[in-house]
Amino acid sequence: MNFKKMIKQSVVLSLSASLLVSGGTLALAKGNNHKDAGETYGFSHITRADMLKIPAQQNSEQFKVPEFDASTIQNIPSAVKYDENGNKIEMDVWDSWPLQNADGTVANYKGYEIVFALAGDPKRGSDTFIYLFYKKAGETSLSSWKNAGRVFKDSDKLVPGDTLLNDQAEEWSGSATMTSDGKIRLFYTNRQAWAPERGFYGKQILTTAQVNVSAPNKNTLKIDGVEDLKSIYDGKDGEIYQNVESTGFSQGDYNDNHTLRDPHYIEDKGRKYLVFEANTGKKTGYQGAESLNNPAYYGGTKAFFEAERKKLLASPVRAFAEIANGALGIIELNDDYTFKKELKPLIASNTVTDEIERPNVFKLRGKWYLFTSSRGSKMYIDGIDDEDIYLLGYVSNSLTGPYKPLNGTGLVLHQDLDPNDITWTYAHFAIPQVKGNNVVITSYMTNRGFFEDHHSTFAPSFLMNIKNSTTSVVKDSILEQGQITISTDNPNKPVKPNKPNHSNNSNNSNKPNKKEI
Repeated sequence: MNFKKMIKQSVVLSLSASLLVSGGTLALAKGNNHKDAGETYGFSHITRADMLKIPAQQNSEQFKVPEFDASTIQNIPSAVKYDENGNKIEMDVWDSWPLQNADGTVANYKGYEIVFALAGDPKRGSDTFIYLFYKKAGETSLSSWKNAGRVFKDSDKLVPGDTLLNDQAEEWSGSATMTSDGKIRLFYTNRQAWAPERGFYGKQILTTAQVNVSAPNKNTLKIDGVEDLKSIYDGKDGEIYQNVESTGFSQGDYNDNHTLRDPHYIEDKGRKYLVFEANTGKKTGYQGAESLNNPAYYGGTKAFFEAERKKLLASPVRAFAEIANGALGIIELNDDYTFKKELKPLIASNTVTDEIERPNVFKLRGKWYLFTSSRGSKMYIDGIDDEDIYLLGYVSNSLTGPYKPLNGTGLVLHQDLDPNDITWTYAHFAIPQVKGNNVVITSYMTNRGFFEDHHSTFAPSFLMNIKNSTTSVVKDSILEQGQITISTDNPNKPVKPNKPNHSNNSNNSNKPNKKEI
């Protein structure tokens, strides 16, 4: 059963009924007087005009996520844990991020490369916590990744006086940086429980800690606990970025898709920042029926705006477009990684989608590149369907913008694959290298809990080339599962591909034993 579709249908029916009672033309007339019509709020937007061009663009090899040979895909051998009775559990591993230097390149920590990842029991969706994987620098095989275990103990969150942290239920995505003094600083999302009966609505809080790691012998890294664990930011008063209190959840309206997560650390001119997934706030172009009347969200000509708006007002997805106000936010931090101040969003997706995930930003050849993952199933654009997966990208001369879409529309990567295929990928993450214009693209593969024998795992990485405002997938550049760096000797040379075996995608052994709920 697809509860998402049921909720959509019920909202659309309710909206249609209310329009019949109150009269759709009345709402239309009111919208024409919207005081913020054409207001950009001083930052860039993912426009409907650009997104409507993507379906005609996405089949180009320039943007296509490579096809992978399903017969070669392995679960991560070290991704195991044991329950309280000593039973072995082979874990799902999905969103991952490397330990990076301040410029975004992969850090070398005492001869090792480190990746943090979300992992957990495939049979327990709430088992979502951060684990540390590591391997010797220069090794590339999937089997070279070792598992140091879960980063935090359950008791770590019980920091006196930090009530936001004390109520943590799960750990969600983030980033990690190696500080100038060689320490590991982790940023992640503290996600509280979804328990409306107790007043909890899945609140998301940007959080940080120093992770202490030692090397007890020449082949092992060991987590020695954490320190300076603290909450940073939860949306404050909701003026710049939507907070969970302004969603309507407490009144029983659960249709809004609230996001405040995936903190990505970056430094610029000696200052520290977090870029994160968010939704626009009350002063930055909030959600609601009147948002459909703002030409800034549509882009294109006046004629396009009027035609597209008319179509959207009559569309069955109108109710969702009204509350779609995804954003990539940014805050500045103090030197001790505490909150300093809010800045305006880098980019927003009002009327397009509520969810632009896992922001990733770095500087290359004097320009700033901003990337975000998104799903067609969360978009309200004609021609984009539930199986479309995207990495969108934008470029600017400044960290804070304005940002312009790469490749004319923002399309960087596209995959259109049955989610029941084990080679389905998501959470694409671009990692700049020490040399060259090629970046390594990582992701995870296989939907969580869909199979008995295949778990979510590191997908094969591949290369993408960046040149000014243009990107392209590098031909025949498939790397090992989970590979995060390439040789510095010739970084722009394509590598030996992992050739696809098309017959494997229809193999009965790849059919799911459990469907998504």
